Amino acid sequence: MLKLCVGAERVEDLAHRQATHWHGEPRHVTRMWPKREAELLNGGSIYWIFKGLVLARQRILGLEATRGEDGIERCALILDPVIVRTQAQPRRAFQGWRYLDLKDAPADLPEGRDHEEPLPPDLARALAEMGLR
Repeated sequence: MLKLCVGAERVEDLAHRQATHWHGEPRHVTRMWPKREAELLNGGSIYWIFKGLVLARQRILGLEATRGEDGIERCALILDPVIVRTQAQPRRAFQGWRYLDLKDAPADLPEGRDHEEPLPPDLARALAEMGLR
C-alpha cells in the first residue's frame, strides 16, 4: 500500500508523530476498508511517500474498525512500530492510498544504512529516475 505522509518532511518526523500521538502503538486511520485485506495482512506494508519519494515502510499488523468524531466508521491500519527505510523511489502525488505490487516496491536499505543522513530530495529523485537508487 502506498500513502503520502502528509505533514512530515522526513522519516524522523513520522517516527516522532507516531511515538507521541499513538504512544508507541502506531496506526493510520483511513476512510475506506481495503478490499485486498488478506494480502495486506499476509506480510503487507504501508510505503510512506515524503515529498514525492517513497523513503520508508511499516508492516501492517492488523485492521480495526474505528468510529471518528463525526460518527463515521473508518478503518485503522495497525502498524509495526519499526519503520524500515527503503531506497528512494519517485512517486507522484495522489489522494488517499493505492495498492502497490510487491514487484514494484522499493527495496529496503541494507542493514546499517538506515541511520545515514538521507540525500536531499531533489538529488534522491534524480538518481532514482536514472535507475541509480
